[in-house]
Amino acid sequence: MSEATWDMTRAWRELLDGLAELDAQFLEGPRAVGDERAVAEGYRMLTTGLSVALDVYLYTDAGRPAFVDANTPFRRDRSWGGDNTDAYYSMVTLDARRRYRVSGQRGDSTYFSLTVYNEPGPGQWSNRIIGIVNDSDLDIDDDGRFSFLMGPSLPADYAGPFIELAEDTHVAFTRDYQLDPATGRPVTWQIEALDPPDPIARTDEDTAAALRAALTWVQTLFLTVPLTVAPRDAPQSLGHNSPQLANEFADPYQVVDANFGWSARDACYAFSSYRIEQGEALVITHRPPECRFWNLVVWNPFLATEVLGDAHTSINNGAARPNADGTVTIVVAHDDLAHPNAVSTAGHVDGVVAFRWFLADVVPERPVVDVVAVEDAPTDVS
Repeated sequence: MSEATWDMTRAWRELLDGLAELDAQFLEGPRAVGDERAVAEGYRMLTTGLSVALDVYLYTDAGRPAFVDANTPFRRDRSWGGDNTDAYYSMVTLDARRRYRVSGQRGDSTYFSLTVYNEPGPGQWSNRIIGIVNDSDLDIDDDGRFSFLMGPSLPADYAGPFIELAEDTHVAFTRDYQLDPATGRPVTWQIEALDPPDPIARTDEDTAAALRAALTWVQTLFLTVPLTVAPRDAPQSLGHNSPQLANEFADPYQVVDANFGWSARDACYAFSSYRIEQGEALVITHRPPECRFWNLVVWNPFLATEVLGDAHTSINNGAARPNADGTVTIVVAHDDLAHPNAVSTAGHVDGVVAFRWFLADVVPERPVVDVVAVEDAPTDVS
């Protein structure tokens, strides 16, 4: 291959070479997936990850900001990073030197927020939450409309909600949770920069930097996925408490500001890897704390769900029926069972089951899991 004239050409070739190596993460070694479907999902995750990374680094313009989809209940190409079918997430890249106004209308959301995250280095995943505004912080009018500001310093004449942007600010994620995602109206989000944009200039230096950052971003994604059911030597600090055994939850925990990735500070999480065969079911019982929203979701080994309408892979507090003692039992199997709180693995032999609780008054108790034969699984609440 001839020597490249442009650095962006070299960066493009680096991107292609780097992507070509990443399927080894799920084809070989201790994290190799075991069946045709999981391999296919590995390639889908490669393309999804690249698409998200290009949105964040190549196609973005922090002086002309616009929210783009990160996860939705309906887009198959936006299932990644521990998504769920009850929520809409969007993202926008920010410039810490600029001032922004965020506005919108709440729709039917039971919880929504915007969280700003840092970037330790080009393409590296966040390790710190810079600021958050949730719906409890906002003055929402009778039509559901709201607005707030972000910027390097609080304006002298402004007394509303505000996120101060630190020097390492990089991206904001919105979260919008629906009790009935099939019919609920999501938040409509807008963002405008309050400072004039720079002239459009797509340079060799900027394009090369964006392509290299995108590759680093996707490479980091494949340091975390696919997950394995058996314990491995990788540290547990990849954003969450890691389950140590299949079909057993790790302790629930409250998200803190110093974290890996884009977790929600308003949330508590609990995770269990699972492995069940045909004819088996997981019977999961937990006691929900007082909270705004909770759900349970079943992910494949790449931390992705099936979209709403393809399979029933999650349940939330709007749909779940409690037991008489206030606990909630959820039955997980390869096919939907008769229990009113039944959830499907969509045919995956192994993967991850995750709880999230938003604005919980206490960190929840650890959920209890039993593996039973399908014919022995409960069919109604107790």
